[in-house]
Amino acid sequence: MKIAVIGGTGLIGSRVVEILNTRGHEAVPHSTSTGVDLLSGRGLPEALAGADVVVNLSKPRTFDDASPAFFRKTMDNLLAGAEAAGVGHAVILSIVGAELVPGSVYYRAKVLQEDLLKAGPVPYSIVRSTQFFEFIGTVLSWTSDEHTVRLPATLMQPIAADEVARAVADVSGGVPLRGTLDIAGPEVLALDELGRITLAARGDHRTVVTDDSAGMYAAVSGHALVAKDGAVIAGTTYREWLAR
Repeated sequence: MKIAVIGGTGLIGSRVVEILNTRGHEAVPHSTSTGVDLLSGRGLPEALAGADVVVNLSKPRTFDDASPAFFRKTMDNLLAGAEAAGVGHAVILSIVGAELVPGSVYYRAKVLQEDLLKAGPVPYSIVRSTQFFEFIGTVLSWTSDEHTVRLPATLMQPIAADEVARAVADVSGGVPLRGTLDIAGPEVLALDELGRITLAARGDHRTVVTDDSAGMYAAVSGHALVAKDGAVIAGTTYREWLAR
């Protein structure tokens, strides 16, 4: 199949393209750097011409109040373009538990993106993932200084980007789910503990201070970001990934 991967040069997208091409598909990466801007629609008709599947891995530059408008406009453009081009399957990557975190504008925006896809004219699949291992370091940087890293004890079930990409590739190469597939890592860990594990692995002697008001994940309560029954559980643990 010919598969257009929007956001195909990023962390997940580049891996998805590689996997799909290895499996014999014709996966083509598209992004602003290749002349395709999903927000304006520039280059989208050319990117979708002859495509059987479109995978949308695009994301806004920030997680702030601009997120809902970004996802509404990009999904409107994608669905209109896919319908016009006769694309038979649209795939997006979303977040496990997004609907359970109404205090986060970004999570509300991801739910909006899912709802637009479900209501659209193109057969669809939604892959929902927990947080990526690769993102943990960035989370630590948001609320840190030279002596401490302040993190809430938010429960997470993080997963390696490679395993997310394999799941997206699996779904993209199959028939539309007309539903959602959840994927997650094998362990549930509190974010402050993930911080301590990360700093220890790096030889970083800063202290992690548990602060349930610190950072974006302070808006998350309980088990919202933990996979529910029926999720596909990946095999790589966070410590195994850090040791690579």
